[in-house]
Amino acid sequence: MKTKRIFVTAAVLAAASGLVACSSDAGGGNDASNCTNTITKKELPVVTMWGWYPNMQLVVDNFNKQSSEVQVCWTNVGQGNDQYDKFQTAISAGTGAPDVVMIEMDRIPTFQIQDALVDIKKYGFDAVKANYGEGAWKDVSIGDAVYGVPVDGGPLAMIYRKDIFDKYGITPPKTWAEYEQAAQKVKDAGGPLFGDFGANVSALTMALQIQKGATPFSYDPAQPKSIGVKLNDQASKDVLEYWGGLVRKGLVGKQDQFTPEYISGVINGQYATYVSAAWAPGYLTGAGVGKGQDTGKFAVAPLPQWDLNNPVQVNWGGSAFSVTRQSKKPELAAKAAYGLYADKESLTDGWTNQIIFPLNLTALNDPAFMELKVAFFNGQQANKEVYVPAANAYQGMVYSPFGQYYFDAMTKQVSEIHKGSVSGSQAADRLQEDVAKYAKEQGFTVQ
Repeated sequence: MKTKRIFVTAAVLAAASGLVACSSDAGGGNDASNCTNTITKKELPVVTMWGWYPNMQLVVDNFNKQSSEVQVCWTNVGQGNDQYDKFQTAISAGTGAPDVVMIEMDRIPTFQIQDALVDIKKYGFDAVKANYGEGAWKDVSIGDAVYGVPVDGGPLAMIYRKDIFDKYGITPPKTWAEYEQAAQKVKDAGGPLFGDFGANVSALTMALQIQKGATPFSYDPAQPKSIGVKLNDQASKDVLEYWGGLVRKGLVGKQDQFTPEYISGVINGQYATYVSAAWAPGYLTGAGVGKGQDTGKFAVAPLPQWDLNNPVQVNWGGSAFSVTRQSKKPELAAKAAYGLYADKESLTDGWTNQIIFPLNLTALNDPAFMELKVAFFNGQQANKEVYVPAANAYQGMVYSPFGQYYFDAMTKQVSEIHKGSVSGSQAADRLQEDVAKYAKEQGFTVQ
C-alpha cells in the first residue's frame, strides 16, 4: 500500500516463503511455461496471473482443483509498487502483462485510464454480484464499468488501550466531539497522548474526510479528460482543522505511523487509541504488539461519528483481481478473477492464517468468522461487534487516476500543519491548488 497497509507483512511472508518465480520476460506476463504452481488439468486452457497474497499458492491450487473450464498459472513478481512497475512496463511495451493482475483498489483508476484493464461486467458479473456488498463493488468500479473483483478491505474502527481507558475512567467515544473531550481529560490527568495524526497515512486522512461528507474526486470514464477535484470543501477543511487542533493542543501525536518509533509507542502505552482498519490487528501482531507487556490490553470500538443520527462508515485499503487489456482470453480470465479467493477454504485460510479482512459475504456471514473471539482483543468478538457492521454499511468511494500524487501532496500539507506553518483550512486550499494544477498538467479539465 502506498501508505502502509496489510501487505507490509504480506511482502515479508511472501519473500520468506520463496514464492517469487523466474521467467524469461517481465515477470512472466502471458508466458504460461513458468508457473510457481503446478497445473494438473493440462487439457484445460490456461490464464496467467500476478499476485502477492502470502497464501496465493493455496488459493490458486484450490481454484484449479475446482475449475472445469480454466487453469491459473500464477507468478509473484513483487509486492505493491514492485509489481506495479512491471505492469507499467508491460503497458508501455504493449506486451508482457498477465491475464489477471492483483491491484490495490485505489490504483485501479491509474491503470484503467491507460486502457490497461477490461470491464468485466459482461463476463459473468450478475452471477457473482450478490457475493459482495455495494461498497466493495463501488471501490472497483469506474462509472458503470467494473474493473476488478474485490478480495479484501479495511473498514475503519478505533482500537484502544483498555487499561488506559479504565485508569482514567474513559468509555469509548461515540462521536469525534467525545473523542476530543476524552483526550483532554486524559491529558489533564497527566496521561498519554490519546491518538496520532500521522502525515504518512494520507489514505486514512482522506477516508476521515469522506466520513465528514467530502467527495475528493468525481470521475466518469465517459468523459475521460474531465475530473472533479474538491479537496478544500468545508468537510475536508473541518477534518484537517479538527486533527490539526488536536495536535496543537497536545492531545494527539504527529508521529509517522508504521515506524519502529510508532510501534514502540503503541507497545509502551504512549497512545490511548489507534484509529485504523480491520487489517491493523494482524499488522500490529506481526510487529510484536500484543505479545509482551501489552498483552490483553487492547479492545476495539466503532469509529467515532460526526453525527450519530447519520453514521458513515469508511474504509482504508483493499485489493482486487483485475483482467488486463493484453489478455487474449478475457472471458476465461474473468472466470478466474471471479473464482480466485472465493471458495470457503481459501477465504477461511485468509482470515485465520493470514491478516486479510475478506469482503466476500460467504466469509463475512460465516458464523465462525462472525463469532470469532479475537486473541489480540483478549477474546472480544470484534468482527461481530465492530468490523462486519462497518463493512456492511460502507458505501464505497471514488478514487482518482493520480492517487499517488494526491497522497504525496496530502503528506506534504499535513507535515506543514504539524509545523504550525498553516492551518487545516489553509492546508486544504494549498492541496486543492497543487492537485488541480497537476491534473491540468496531465491533460484533465478540472471541474
